[in-house]
Amino acid sequence: MNVLLIGSGGREHALALALAKSPLLKKLFVAPGNPGTAQIAANVVLDVADAQAVIAFCHVQHIGFVVIGPEQPLVDGLVDALEAAGIKAFGPSKQAARLEGSKGFTKDLCAKYNIPTGAYERFTDRAAALAYVREKGAPIVIKADGLAAGKGVTVAMTLAEAEKAVDDLFGGAFGAAGAECVIEEFLDGEEASFFALCDGDKALAFASAQDHKRVGDGDVGPNTGGMGAYSPAPVVTEAVAARVMAEIVAPTVAAMKAEGCPFKGVLFVGLMIGADGPKLIEFNTRFGDPECQVMLARLEDDLLSLLLACAEGRLPQQVHLSSKTALTVVMAARGYPGAPKKGGVIARVAEAEGIGGVTVIHAGTKANGDRLVANGGRVLNVVALADSVAEAQTLAYRGVDALDFADGFCRRDIGWRALGR
Repeated sequence: MNVLLIGSGGREHALALALAKSPLLKKLFVAPGNPGTAQIAANVVLDVADAQAVIAFCHVQHIGFVVIGPEQPLVDGLVDALEAAGIKAFGPSKQAARLEGSKGFTKDLCAKYNIPTGAYERFTDRAAALAYVREKGAPIVIKADGLAAGKGVTVAMTLAEAEKAVDDLFGGAFGAAGAECVIEEFLDGEEASFFALCDGDKALAFASAQDHKRVGDGDVGPNTGGMGAYSPAPVVTEAVAARVMAEIVAPTVAAMKAEGCPFKGVLFVGLMIGADGPKLIEFNTRFGDPECQVMLARLEDDLLSLLLACAEGRLPQQVHLSSKTALTVVMAARGYPGAPKKGGVIARVAEAEGIGGVTVIHAGTKANGDRLVANGGRVLNVVALADSVAEAQTLAYRGVDALDFADGFCRRDIGWRALGR
């Protein structure tokens, strides 16, 4: 089977590595891909925002299956266009992708179907939003309703922070994504991510992970797309996972089917685990980045078979994962999450990958002649697989230190919560 994978980041390099292992795979194409995917697949120049161009490419290259990595093509309805053209695809329909594309839609769904989450209100007016914030006080959470590249959420610990977040949002900081906002209750506890595969009718627990959103050690500084992660997340015990499936995932899958937009793909459940159990922070409708990198490092099944089963409505009974821990450290370009410095030379990748148990995943990189250079904010993921969090952390930082990337930086405490347990 010929497969087209859409995306260019670390998540897509990790997906490509896993897909390339499948005995079902004949040829893998990645659009647009990166220097990492180029080592194992054929990178192609393709406007993935142009559904007809994607369909035409699929017909020419006899693509049997399309795997969509990032959220924007899902929210734009690429799966619908592909399926209308008779091409199988992994991911939700445009209507189902509203679970990520609209925070307000998700909160309303939770309210209607009694899915545990924080109390909230929706606003399209700055003055009304400010009045609500002042009435409720801080801490409080302000979210852009639409897609904002993982940066549209402010956890405001003071009233001044909350007011600034509202002003920024309605002042155009997030473009059309901020035309409406959701303001919700601050939930106390420990954050974790939980992933389930869905076929429109059933859901199958996949894996847990824990991300590190803040840019600096000790969880300080602005939010990012993620500075590192590990899987499994010790806070997601078997009992917690069972509650997440029973109280959040299964009711959501049933609700989406009842609403006429069954959910197929991977459901990324952002959790807050507090004294009274897990509550939903938000849904994403694709594999997380960098969570995907650590979950797939543990996967023992054929990824292509699993994703096809989701698309074809025939989920298996279980997923087989290694009992080992995978941990990734993100190497970012100086300036991130603001304006990153591009063009910095990266060397000694082979030396890092020569360390047993270490894999270097490309994200924001590009080839400049025979040199590898930075071309984005999050540039590389150094992934390690080992018997414990402590061993995986040690291995990952050995890999980081083997690299030569003068314009790069990373957090030095990835895994601190798990180690603290």
